[in-house]
Amino acid sequence: MNGVLVIDKPQGPTSHDVVAAARRMLGETKIGHTGTLDPLATGVLPLAIGRATRLVRFFAASDKEYEATIRFGFSTDTYDITGREISRTNGVPAHEDLVRGLQALTGEYLQPPPAFSAKKVAGRRAYDLARSDRAVALAPTAVRVARADLLTFSGGRARVVLTCSAGFYVRSFAHMLGELTGTGACLEALRRTRSGQFCLDKALPIAELSEPSRVASALIPMSALLHDLPAVTVNSRGLERVSHGRGLEPGDYERCPALLPAEAWVRLVDLRGELIGIGTPAADPGSLHPAVVLM
Repeated sequence: MNGVLVIDKPQGPTSHDVVAAARRMLGETKIGHTGTLDPLATGVLPLAIGRATRLVRFFAASDKEYEATIRFGFSTDTYDITGREISRTNGVPAHEDLVRGLQALTGEYLQPPPAFSAKKVAGRRAYDLARSDRAVALAPTAVRVARADLLTFSGGRARVVLTCSAGFYVRSFAHMLGELTGTGACLEALRRTRSGQFCLDKALPIAELSEPSRVASALIPMSALLHDLPAVTVNSRGLERVSHGRGLEPGDYERCPALLPAEAWVRLVDLRGELIGIGTPAADPGSLHPAVVLM
């Protein structure tokens, strides 16, 4: 089996738990997820299967969309509702202050990751250090928030829809929003509705992985992946060169975009439209290096 299955992750299991369940239920060993969801979070968790596992880095780098419920009046050490309370104000921001806070957290900026995260510090996971009451200092990460819109606001809770870059922590967003409004806040609920090209309308509950017909209809084939990248169709000679990881020259193409960016990834496809690799422009004009071979 080669392709991507989108799982509608339930609250409770980790992303690794979902992968383990999928391996067991599908009888496949080569499965990897394309972007961690905390146990609290639900929603889109794409699973790359078989040869698609070689494409995980491309999927993980895509932007994401979330619906988040943020609770005001206190903050926690994990920045979400599962953590230990570290401060309480019992305050609720005024509507205009909340909107200003959302606007301030839109755009490009440096975001401090939560201490309870999978980031590594001197070879150890930050959450392991934090659980041992060790001080954790993580460098802020450049992030981009294209959208942070308020859906509802009542009962000291705000529902917010977010479109953000890879590596973004919605828990940190909630914590920072609490600091900006002066009330404290933490993440109460989170649902990922999109991860790159993968959306909820294609997602399967974990239980349906035991139904072969549902799996077959839900599997996104290799030919349908990464269509945001330009495609180069190779001829028979190019196909042979890709299979051996050799560079491609202009005579190896059946069809090629008129202009290839100097620094970009391109899909390499055969005459049937099947994805056979991912290439990147080489030093010589019109040449491509097959960085990922999927044959």
